[in-house]
Amino acid sequence: MRERYFEDFTVGDQFTTAAAALSDGMITEFARTYDPQPFHADPEAARRTIYGGLIASGFQTLAFGFRLVWDTGIFHGGSMGSPGFDELRWLRPVRPGDTLHVTGEVTETRPSHSKPDRGIIRVAYRYLNQDGEPVLTFNSMHLFRRRPQAA
Repeated sequence: MRERYFEDFTVGDQFTTAAAALSDGMITEFARTYDPQPFHADPEAARRTIYGGLIASGFQTLAFGFRLVWDTGIFHGGSMGSPGFDELRWLRPVRPGDTLHVTGEVTETRPSHSKPDRGIIRVAYRYLNQDGEPVLTFNSMHLFRRRPQAA
């Protein structure tokens, strides 16, 4: 995919990632390192929780989906990171074997007034499971380089 700059994004642009599944091993490995709550890290203990079984950490789900977004190539070249996101919601548990994909829609673009080499793009994200049910939603800001001016 070609490099994308701030000017390449328009309000209403949409994208969809490929789908990928989370295994029980992926869930427990992440949990044991980063979020060792029993319903993430221990399948036996998870059966005795309100979830009735193992579920992925919301932080893992967030990162897992971002990798899917990265793999689309949409951020290649011009991304300068993100100053943050808003309205993060974990809507339903992600279980071993669930297959997720991510959709995004550009909801705002605005050039930076203080740093003319960049702009901010706001994207509304939806992470969906294999049944098309949303499991996570949030709005994120992304800093993008402006297209270099011809000499």
